[in-house]
Amino acid sequence: MKNWIRNILLLGGSISVLIVTPGCTTGLAQQWMQDSPAQAQEALMEATQEPEATPSPETTPWVGSKEMEAVVEQPQGPLSPSGKSYAYYDTVEPTYIDGVLLVNKEYALPSDYGDGADPEAYQALQQLQAGARWAGYSMPMLSGYRSFDYQDELYNDYVMADGRDLANTYSAWPGHSEHQTGLAFDVGRISMQFANTGAGQWLARHAHEYGFIIRYPAGKEDITGYQYEPWHIRYLGVDLATKVYESGLCLEEYLGVA
Repeated sequence: MKNWIRNILLLGGSISVLIVTPGCTTGLAQQWMQDSPAQAQEALMEATQEPEATPSPETTPWVGSKEMEAVVEQPQGPLSPSGKSYAYYDTVEPTYIDGVLLVNKEYALPSDYGDGADPEAYQALQQLQAGARWAGYSMPMLSGYRSFDYQDELYNDYVMADGRDLANTYSAWPGHSEHQTGLAFDVGRISMQFANTGAGQWLARHAHEYGFIIRYPAGKEDITGYQYEPWHIRYLGVDLATKVYESGLCLEEYLGVA
């Protein structure tokens, strides 16, 4: 008798749940008639439980008025003064045009290029200095080989002193300096007035006889990218230096890349 009353009460509770629960069907009522009260209660809970939320698919970002895949640029590390990453100078190859190593703001050297003055160029420099002394002039070497790292420090010092725009007219970016080739030297005096001295005029007239050219001549600033530097000489060998000197062209013009 007690069990019969308990079953009636449980069934009544289940029916009351059915009445207040929206969306239930007569199919569930039939199931409760067949199952035990515990099974019926479990079935009711499963039927009325809210479905698990499924994650929304990732949407493609909108660019302008079109839907397209986002382009994620890979970081390339810190940028050098040239605007290229420092990593660029780990793999760049030196540029030779007609057998001549060309270095300027477009053509670069790898960061590990060079380890000192080129022996042939340095011997030619000593001969030039001897010739200058014989003519009565002093021609000291003021700057020779510079490593990539040293040029980086030097350029940044000039930027701090004069600003980037002005520094770019007289100082090379690291990896773009002729001094890193070991073939370039600053001699005499680093001053625009050097061009008007006896030593500066002698150098301009006779450097090619020792295999050198004035690398950044007056009037060619738009081509070389640098101001006139009467003190900066570049070794090419006597034959080629003489041809460049007699042509009246700067090196880029002579090599046909101006």
